[in-house]
Amino acid sequence: MSGNHDVDLGSAEKRRTLWIVLWLNVAIAIGFFVVGYFADSNALLANGLDNSSDAIVYALSLLALTRSRTWKRGAARFSGIMLLVFAGGVIADAIRRFVEGSEPGGLMMMAMAAVAAVVNLICLRLLQKMKEKDVNLRAATTFSFNDFISNGGIIIAGIIVMLTGANWPDLVVGIAVAGIALYGGIDILRDAHMDTHDEAGTEHRKGDEFGR
Repeated sequence: MSGNHDVDLGSAEKRRTLWIVLWLNVAIAIGFFVVGYFADSNALLANGLDNSSDAIVYALSLLALTRSRTWKRGAARFSGIMLLVFAGGVIADAIRRFVEGSEPGGLMMMAMAAVAAVVNLICLRLLQKMKEKDVNLRAATTFSFNDFISNGGIIIAGIIVMLTGANWPDLVVGIAVAGIALYGGIDILRDAHMDTHDEAGTEHRKGDEFGR
């Protein structure tokens, strides 16, 4: 096979994988929103927002496959900023529920999180199998890993909610999801910054991650 044909095969594989994880995340986001509404759960709604942002990122990743390295970094930076904004919204909603009160349904939380965990594990495995991931695809992998961890937290919170009848476990997990999103967003922005240095062949200086 020619070298160009190998590249084309890789691009086709990446597109196929990204389309799969894109639609899986759309489906899971809808499930989180619907169940989260009826379960009165901040954690489920937080994950619904998270998966919605993931779906947008995967769409950007599809567009970035045939674009320049600079465009890919821009898409990755947009992804990172989206995570930071999303995290702020989740924390604000958790504070509102703490003040006004809520009655999350533990069983519904556990069931939805279990389904999402399986789907996110499938997405993560598909993304991990991809070779020569660029900065944007590395961001996509970060998202799926974060989602899988979050699902485990929801299951634990659902158990505690069922045992105690309190809403704080749901709020704690919602804020934890926001914390994971904050870390992921910063990590993606840092990776995009390092990719700039890598392309230019320049040395990274500590503390200038957000300077370029």
